Amino acid sequence: MLNISKIIGKFIRNSSQRELDKLKSIVEKINSLEPKVKEMADKDFPAKTQEFKLKIKNGTKFDDLLPEAFACVREASRRTLKERIFDVQLMSGIVLHQNKISEQKTGEGKTLASTMPIYLNSLLGKGVHVCTVNEFLAQRDGLKWMNPIYKFLGLSVGCITNACL
Repeated sequence: MLNISKIIGKFIRNSSQRELDKLKSIVEKINSLEPKVKEMADKDFPAKTQEFKLKIKNGTKFDDLLPEAFACVREASRRTLKERIFDVQLMSGIVLHQNKISEQKTGEGKTLASTMPIYLNSLLGKGVHVCTVNEFLAQRDGLKWMNPIYKFLGLSVGCITNACL
């Protein structure tokens, strides 16, 4: 007896699988840029940020810059924190950039994954605000842990706490 759903399933993929396939294709683009970005000198990263800002000012869309911008953040993370962003974290960053929710367990790299959409959205020059559940995490993650990545890319980070109010 034939299972109709299996036969149909071979021809029609569910929406989650189609979404994952789209993410994987973007990750492949990011990965293809890794050798080129690895060749960049440290001093070239802030200049690349300015180049991205100029491209946006001249009408380039975010999604067109996403692969190269994410590749730059990945390399900045590798050089400053000695942590290479994994493909699943790239996917999480893409999802966050798309204004969707990305679920990750404790220790899977949510903070690191967030650096990519934060960087990409900072290119508008309007600032990016990240909210977290407590001041300790804001200071640890924003000012201490991830700040070297942002500085390396030519950005600055601030933190608003109750002491500031």
